[in-house]
Amino acid sequence: MPKPNLFYAQSGGVTSVINASACGVIETARQHRDKIGKVYAGLNGIVGALEENLIDTSKESAKTIASLRKTPAGAFGSCRYKLKSYEENKKEYERLMDVFRAHNIRYFLYNGGGDSQDTANKVSKLSLEMDFPITCIGIPKTVDNDLPLTDNCPGFGSVAKYVAVSIREAGLDVASMCESSTKIFVMEVMGRHAGWIAGAAGLATEQEGDAPHIILFPEIPFNRDKFLRKVKSCVKKFGYCAIVVSEGAKHKDGRFLADAGGKDAFGHVQLGGVAPFVANMVKDELGYKYHWAVADYLQRSARHIASATDVDQAYAVGKAAVEFALAGKNAVMPIIVRGKGKKYSWRIGEAKLSDVANVEKMMPRDFISRDGFHITDKARDYFAPLIVGEDPPDYKGGLPQYARLKRVLEKKKLKRW
Repeated sequence: MPKPNLFYAQSGGVTSVINASACGVIETARQHRDKIGKVYAGLNGIVGALEENLIDTSKESAKTIASLRKTPAGAFGSCRYKLKSYEENKKEYERLMDVFRAHNIRYFLYNGGGDSQDTANKVSKLSLEMDFPITCIGIPKTVDNDLPLTDNCPGFGSVAKYVAVSIREAGLDVASMCESSTKIFVMEVMGRHAGWIAGAAGLATEQEGDAPHIILFPEIPFNRDKFLRKVKSCVKKFGYCAIVVSEGAKHKDGRFLADAGGKDAFGHVQLGGVAPFVANMVKDELGYKYHWAVADYLQRSARHIASATDVDQAYAVGKAAVEFALAGKNAVMPIIVRGKGKKYSWRIGEAKLSDVANVEKMMPRDFISRDGFHITDKARDYFAPLIVGEDPPDYKGGLPQYARLKRVLEKKKLKRW
């Protein structure tokens, strides 16, 4: 009887360490060739399964797979594609199961955020109903750090490091010119509903006067007058004001400060442009010269400045996902559990996919200062260990060298989707 094959897919917005999880999956699976046949990766995530575009990772050398650990973005391609409920679209699920049957895929590992964990959970249940049981394991990934139950999400620590470093360096730049030039700098970071990334920028403030002076969180309703008073106070006291704003900053009535219009494939409101919105508000009301920047894809793709802690954890959850599957666990996700001692430590735990799917974890109120414009010491204690350590890629000619995969596709056995 042929050994069961494993299907791995990347989903949603990628990170600088999602490939470290892929590396953990593939290297661990290769250590269990007596139990696992081939490891397939979906070309462009779950869409690769629907279109039967299965990358045969056995065609990649051990050296190439190992180099994934230091390579940013999604090496196999990701997607923003959410499967509807079985009742809404039976054909999608039937197609998925047909592909899994045709290629003897019994293990499905889905690397993504809350929507992805929901998909994995649905497939787990449906496979039993369709008499072709699939072991489904979720692998946590999101720069937003908003998955519940896990202490933090792989991908977040590196973004946290990037934004803290960026606002510190930009703050020094503005401080050196503020007497006769720019007095306001606004940096926009990701975070639709949760202010974890914006909050992490607060690590750059080590003493009074350090950037950032103001952080705008999605969890704290924006108060225009209070904000402008704070800006004016900072400029008077420090000569300039550095502001970090989450893309999901909202008015009291729930409207985003910057709603770009339209929605993405998951049905989320398309955001963008909150930095110029805030900067222009300051200019119009206070008259200060400003500059603004949007970290955007730079913050999530910056592998050159990744947190070593984040890389280690990303690899560990990929490795654990395979081990969970082989142990007979199903519809679960490996999570990161923080130790209780003063010295930072962590271990791998597990959570049910049904408890993770479509649930967002917000910044606790006691992580945000009383005035709503910065972080507390409790937040600093949480964030600080996650950005520790450097794990730079190899360089050649001054540029980082990243994995280049062959991405050889398995021969198709079904009709075109």
